[in-house]
Amino acid sequence: MSEIRVCGYRPLSGEIKIQGSKNGVLPMLAASILQKGTVQFTNVPIIQDVACMVGILEFMGCRCRLEGSRLSVDASEIEHTQIPKEDVGKMRSSILVMGALLGRKKRAVTWYPGGCTIGSRPIDLHLKAFSCLGVQVKEEEGRVEAFADTLNGSRIVFPFPSVGATENALLAAVLAEGETEISGAAKEPEIESLCRFLNQMGADIRGIGSGRLRIRGVKELHGTEFEVPGDRIAAGTYLIAVAAAGGEAGILNAPWEDMQEVVQVLRAVGATVEPFSGKPKRAGIEIKMKGRPKAIHLATGPYPEFPTDLQSPMLAVLTRAEGTSIIEERVFEARFKTVGELWKMGAQIEIMGNRAVIYGKNRLRGTDVKAWDLRGGAALAAAALAAQGETRISDCIYIERGYEDICRDLRCLNGAIERLSP
Repeated sequence: MSEIRVCGYRPLSGEIKIQGSKNGVLPMLAASILQKGTVQFTNVPIIQDVACMVGILEFMGCRCRLEGSRLSVDASEIEHTQIPKEDVGKMRSSILVMGALLGRKKRAVTWYPGGCTIGSRPIDLHLKAFSCLGVQVKEEEGRVEAFADTLNGSRIVFPFPSVGATENALLAAVLAEGETEISGAAKEPEIESLCRFLNQMGADIRGIGSGRLRIRGVKELHGTEFEVPGDRIAAGTYLIAVAAAGGEAGILNAPWEDMQEVVQVLRAVGATVEPFSGKPKRAGIEIKMKGRPKAIHLATGPYPEFPTDLQSPMLAVLTRAEGTSIIEERVFEARFKTVGELWKMGAQIEIMGNRAVIYGKNRLRGTDVKAWDLRGGAALAAAALAAQGETRISDCIYIERGYEDICRDLRCLNGAIERLSP
């Protein structure tokens, strides 16, 4: 069993460089099978989810080579259009391969996806988008088969700006005949990165960054080289850890422009947060935190609102706030599972439907806790750094799905944290 040990109650200080974006690279890896040459990615995060996606691509016939943070994908031959069931159960982002396979081979077979236990996260919007493009879908006992003779451009309207459904619609539409318009599209920076990557391969996507994307289908795409942007969620996690434990830090490669709501929330709890002011060409964010956090009311939502992926880490900060805070979860219905672990550390939190009411206290205490999902595990690491005594976090395999080495990074900030060998 994987386990992390943390000795907390000490301020953080130092600098770290943020890894490439997990949520950015996964759809781009899926998109790489739309072209019949080779794609070169740089700044690739070395995480479990990337390894899983590479395994899926190799199963389908791609030749992949990873050297450090540089990954090449040769997609000249695609032999299989069925995604391995065991991989689908590990990672929800495997569903994105479906749109790319439909674009390339007009057929895709998968199963309902797995991943973290943070709610049902149905794929009905994905399948609706495919049907708008002329795809037929058969579902039986969790198996999903999609196929079409041709993909035809159409108008797709999303009632909710789903990130995954927007990405899948894009992947299926770029090689469709005619024009496609996606209304109600998600606006996350990861969508912008995917659009830029597809255009660099020869796609014709307009309206990037807006809720209305227009795609003119092209005959084929070609290989390219693309740098994965910095991970705004990993950056937010470490900024939040400093807000919880106190101290000051420089988070290099953090995308300042994409994190304005996070910056405003951290300022509201009492932190000083500014663009990095170090040497030229070193983009990033600086944070300083003195004293206990202030209580706030916070709601998650689609970008540019506060990201649901940072809701659990913010819980860790607000357990120590002066006063009563409220977090309203508006994206996923089961994202408060970490609350039970924070209770073990002495936190006073009450759950009321989709709201968490946090009664702040001066300090938490270290104890044995369990990671139930990716971001919840990161939240426990942040809480442990602020807690008095030793904390042991079990089932850390979840954390490794999204962070290259959270212990290494937090040690760079003077955190007393280590991964224990099984």
